[in-house]
Amino acid sequence: MQKTPIYLKAVTLKSINDISNIKNDAKKQMIIILRVTPLAHKDVEELRKAIEDLYNYVQSSGGDIARLGEERVVITPSSVRIWKGIE
Repeated sequence: MQKTPIYLKAVTLKSINDISNIKNDAKKQMIIILRVTPLAHKDVEELRKAIEDLYNYVQSSGGDIARLGEERVVITPSSVRIWKGIE
């Protein structure tokens, strides 16, 4: 029995136009490490909108999303949960 592999992909968010490609990768059940620094330096409000859009999309698809420090965000498919510490 062969399992379908889960791929990890590193992506740089340069503009809000990159969101559709990121969503397509998420649909393919990839784990995405998203570097947000370029967009943060360009337009913080655009970055906020992009992250909010991705957050809503990931939540609706059953995936998970979390910050990895100041520069990165991780997005996972529904089969992978992100440990966020004890609350």
